[in-house]
Amino acid sequence: MTTTTATAGPSANAVREGVRRGVRELHQMVTNRQDLAGNLIWLFGMLAPLYFLRDNELPHSTMPVAGFILPSVMSMCLAFNGMFSLAQQLVVERQDGTLLRLKALPHGMLGYLIGKMTSVAATVLLACAIVTLTGICMLKGVSPADAGLWATLAWMLPLGLLAVLPAGAVLGSLVESPRNIGLIMIPLFGLASVSGIFYPASRLPEWVQHVAEVFPLYWIGLGARSALLPDGYAAVEIGASWRHWETAGVLGCWAVAGLLLAPAVLRRMARRESGSAMVSRRERALRNPV
Repeated sequence: MTTTTATAGPSANAVREGVRRGVRELHQMVTNRQDLAGNLIWLFGMLAPLYFLRDNELPHSTMPVAGFILPSVMSMCLAFNGMFSLAQQLVVERQDGTLLRLKALPHGMLGYLIGKMTSVAATVLLACAIVTLTGICMLKGVSPADAGLWATLAWMLPLGLLAVLPAGAVLGSLVESPRNIGLIMIPLFGLASVSGIFYPASRLPEWVQHVAEVFPLYWIGLGARSALLPDGYAAVEIGASWRHWETAGVLGCWAVAGLLLAPAVLRRMARRESGSAMVSRRERALRNPV
């Protein structure tokens, strides 16, 4: 019993310190004009089509084009900004020596991961709230009185974040230089193209549908559409259903696997970090400027 308590104590302290670190980073982002602008500009760019297409309707339907785009914007916001933002921050802070300093602290990498997940999750949830409120203000088909909308978002958004944030940490640990961070976007956009974000996945070949269903992006998009689109639009989905239980199951599996794998991957990466390795990376960057 004593051993278990002693083991759990430092881990619990690392989690608490990680949450505090995440809250501090979030406060710094919100109070820094440059950081805040950088996080909002891309969001306004994604929301611009909603405004310009708010009066256009889909052929043979009363659904506004913007209403159909709204779930795609939310899915991209959650999956891409959550995964890519965490990966990008990890790569940058590995380069500047932050991870090397944390390596010396007990459970330092666990606290770091919790802190990054806290700050990035809060930022993404804020962006998703802006997307939803924008849809409510601009689109007739999205009502603030729809209890199903809020109930679905209440479980889908946190579970979706838990599914993609650890994956972002794993991807970030595989990239050594900030110049190569863009390589992460290539498979992400490829995955988005078959996940029903831009086009109904049910119209794709069956084997492509099965590939898409393995990854969380498809299920995040399906969950967003189930919250923001009328029930009748489930007919164009795979299986002609919103499949909430399957969505929760797949996202839950990704969340559990990621939360188990990401700390181990970060610890392994931290063991390879040293002052000489950091200096070597900087010298290579100076010899090969962008």
